[in-house]
This record gives sequence, structure tokens and C-alpha cells, in this order.
Amino acid sequence: MSSGLKPILEVKNLSVDFRNGAAVQHAVQDISFNLYPGKTLGIVGESGSGKSVTSLSIMRLIPDPPGHIADGQILFRENDIVTDLLQLEERQMRSFRGNKIAMVFQEPMTSLNPVYTCGRQVTEAIRLHQHLKTAQAKELTMDWFNEVKLPRPESIYSSYPHQLSGGQKQRVMLAMAMCCKPSVLIADEPTTALDVTLQKTILELIKSLQQKYGMSVLFITHDLGVVAEIADEVQVMYHGKIVEQGEAEQLFKHPEQAYTKGLIACRPDPALRLRRLPTVADFMQQTEDTPEPDGLLKDLAVSTEERILHHAQLYNQEPLLRAEHLKLYYPVKRSWTGKVIQEVKALDDVSLEVYPGETLGLVGESGCGKTTLGRSILRLAEADSGNIWFRGQNISRMGRNALIKVRARMQIIFQDPYSSLNPRMMIGTALTEPLRVHGIARTQRERKNIVVALLERVGLEESHYYRYPHEFSGGQRQRVCIARALALQPEFIICDESVSALDVSVQAQVLNLLNELKRDFNFTYIFISHDLSVVKFMSDRMIVMQQGRIVEMGEADQIYRNPQHPYTKTLIDAIPKGL
Repeated sequence: MSSGLKPILEVKNLSVDFRNGAAVQHAVQDISFNLYPGKTLGIVGESGSGKSVTSLSIMRLIPDPPGHIADGQILFRENDIVTDLLQLEERQMRSFRGNKIAMVFQEPMTSLNPVYTCGRQVTEAIRLHQHLKTAQAKELTMDWFNEVKLPRPESIYSSYPHQLSGGQKQRVMLAMAMCCKPSVLIADEPTTALDVTLQKTILELIKSLQQKYGMSVLFITHDLGVVAEIADEVQVMYHGKIVEQGEAEQLFKHPEQAYTKGLIACRPDPALRLRRLPTVADFMQQTEDTPEPDGLLKDLAVSTEERILHHAQLYNQEPLLRAEHLKLYYPVKRSWTGKVIQEVKALDDVSLEVYPGETLGLVGESGCGKTTLGRSILRLAEADSGNIWFRGQNISRMGRNALIKVRARMQIIFQDPYSSLNPRMMIGTALTEPLRVHGIARTQRERKNIVVALLERVGLEESHYYRYPHEFSGGQRQRVCIARALALQPEFIICDESVSALDVSVQAQVLNLLNELKRDFNFTYIFISHDLSVVKFMSDRMIVMQQGRIVEMGEADQIYRNPQHPYTKTLIDAIPKGL
């Protein structure tokens, strides 16, 4: 890769520790790598692998205490002048941070200040580093808003972060990072939890800005499919160490380390139909008899005949749930008399059926109405018109007391497990609460026994009963939410983007768990996601939604192989094809 080029950024023997009382965690352990001018280096690994700590170390943003850069050098080269960033005083570092090395963070909503307009925040960065007057800085901000292809730049300049979509906020962050034309851009999970179409757009935007301004990019992600789309070189991190590195194409075609093979294999491949997804553990516990990825995928494959027989059994039943002509419109503008003159059609005449034991996939971009549909089915959002039938009962007109009894048989797993759990409530209390409300079990001890059994069934331990939500990882919290949904022994569960923000390896574990529970308890799912590859893996049938309407419906494999609607084709084209 170097071929005479000198690296613009050189990390040598970097080690970073975090202290928790007397305990010391070695978050990054003696890693070294080079970033070359105009190139993209991808850093891949699961949460806790040390990749984000590495990027924060380069920016000198490690909180001290508890963090501490224990050893190493971070050398930045400009015009043959080499500066060790770790030796700079904070005042000196500010002239590099945001100016010569900029960073786009994973979650733009927490990175943008909610009390300032988006335009003011970008203008402030320009004035700080370029010493321009306010009018000049605003003009430059508008130029960058156009550069990152933000719609209605004037409107967004005066908008607050909460008024923008996730993709628009990420573009504002890109404009802020790029406004000083840095030599190095660090992108830390910039597309996590974004729609696949939006993800593709952001990746193309970063590549176009890189080519136009000749900058180097350090791209951090847990998704090997994403990094394969954008990176020239890749390094794989595991437990704070670099376990494999090399040119992207070579590394993905011929991975050497078991961990890399596991990361590649656990990402759902829409072209395959598998009983379960491989996980990293399948490869980390390798023996001489452990098959290579291709062999493992072959062993897990479902034949066409098996699937046809399974579907013949599924659809030779009466539907468990039926929604008819659901409509839900939200007013966004009224006249001075109060008359609605503009509205958003969140659901626009939607009808569907779900059969016992089926997983019905629901896919589409943010704002297409899929979450609103899920919430309307459970009457967490009241439809303006239409009917919902469950087990032959019309629940649309059902009174509160009758609806509470039906809801015990219909549960939902929300997208963000942290916000759906009470941070002040121990996990055990959160899980026993629905049992108490619905009068299940006579004593607290009986309820605790039920909850402990549920925790163990979803891969947790009895000791977790006494922990609070913040003490769990993202994957563990999602398992807690799954246990809570199971507590009332429901027949029907809606999974609303329940794996969208998880690492691909943890995502594979949770998806496998949902399928195991479905087989063991004969659950029926509606599985909602913006990721068509995940929906296709989980689903028997698939529904594609756009702007509140169903634009395509059918057998999941058939839709992927032969999509009929242009929007479905767009979603399929947006799936990363780098692997």
C-alpha cells in the first residue's frame, strides 16, 4: 500500500487503560497501523473491541480519569513535519482537532447541541478555526450544507437537531467535520441504525467528499459489509488487539483468523436461506472438525422442498390476525379556523393477514409507516378507521378492560431496549411487574422463579435479576426485553427494529434466539426492520411499505429474487455487496 508514500497518520504501540477502583481494563493493547494520504482504512470489530477508543485517542478525547493513554505515539505528518499528538498541550491540540483531524460520531443526536440551531453549530466551528466574521461563516455554512446535499439548506440552518431526520442530522455532522477541509476524517459508526438506502447515500457522500478534497478516512464500524464498500485496507480488532489486517479485497476473500471468518459469516446473506445464522462462537471454538465458512453455510441451508412443505402447513390455516383498511393521518398544518390543510398519511388503507406460526416481515425506510402499523395493531396508536381482528375478535372497538386481557396475548419488543426499560428499576422487578398486573402466580417467590427461568431461557443468568439496565450490554438488554415479552406467554409478538442498533455478531445471536423461541413456543411474529437482508432471513412472507402504503407483498425469497416494485429493487440494491 505504501509504495513510497509516507503515512499521514501513524499509530505506534498505542495502549489505553481504564481504571475502575483497583481494577484496570486494557481497552487497547499495543496496536500499530498507518493511514496513507487519500486512502480509507477500515477498523472493524464488535462493541468493546477497542475501535472507538482508538479513534478517541487520536482526537485526544479519552476522559482522564478514568481513561489513560498508557503508552505509544500518534504521529501526524503535514508537509514533512511530523507531530506527536500525544505530546501536545491541550491548547496546541485544539489547532489540530476539528481543523486538521475531524470526526463524525456514531449518534448525531447526542453529538449535536439540542439548544442551538444546526446552522449556528456549524458556523461556530468555522469561526473558531478560520476566524471569519459571522456573515462570512454563515455563507460558508450554507455552501457546506449544499455540498453534503441537505435539502432546503436555509430551513435546516435555522432548525434544531430534533426537527431533522437521522440522515439529515448525520449530514449536518459531516458538514461540521468537513467545513475546515481536514486532512483526516474519522468516521465512527456513521451509518449504524440508518436505513440501508440512507446508509448507501452517506457512504457515497463520504467517498465523493474524499475524492474531491483528497482527504484520508479512518472508517470505524462493526459491519464488514459496510467497510467492504468503502475501505482500501482493513484491520480487525478483538479484545483491544489487532488480530488481522490487510487489503480489503484480499482480507474478505481469504480471511485467516477465526474471528474474522465469524464476523463475515454472521451477517445475513440474502442470497441464502439458512436455519440459523452462524455466530462468532462457531469459529472461535474451532477444532479440526470445524468446517470452513462455506461448509458451515451449506450444513445450515434450508432446501426448497423443506420451505414449500413448511409454507403449505402454515397457510392451510385460518389467520391469527387480520387488519383491514387501516388509515391513520397526522395533521401537520391547520388554517386559522383549525381546519386541517396538510396531513401526513402514516397509514393509507393498509390490509394484511398473519397466520399462526408465521413470521411476517415488514420492511421499508424510516417514515414509511411500518412502526405505526405495528403500534396500531396493538392499539398503542389508534387508527382513524379500519378493523383489526385477533382470534376472530374485532379488537378495534374493544373496551379498555377487554383489551387488557387480549394484550396479554399480544406483545411488542421495542427498537431501543434501554429507553423501554425503567433505569431506576431492577431487571427482576421490571419482569415480575406484568405477572403481578395480570395476576399470574400467587406469591412473589413464584413470580421470581418464573422470571429466573425466563432469564435463563434467553441466555442470561439468575444473578442478572438484581441488576439495573445500565449494567448490561446492548445485546443483553435486548434479551431482557425479549424475556419481558415472553413473561405473559403470548401467541403473537411484534419485533420493532429489535436488532437494528446491535453489532452484527450480537444481532445474529438475537435473531437465532427469536427463531428458537418461535419453534419452542409456536410464536407468531411481525418482524419490522429497515434492513431487507435481516427481514428476508427471518420471514416466511414479506411486506414492503412506502409512504404509508403496501407496495409489494409475497414470499420472502421470491421477492428478493424477483422484486416487482421499483422501490423494492432500490432497497435490494442498497444492501452492501462488498463481501
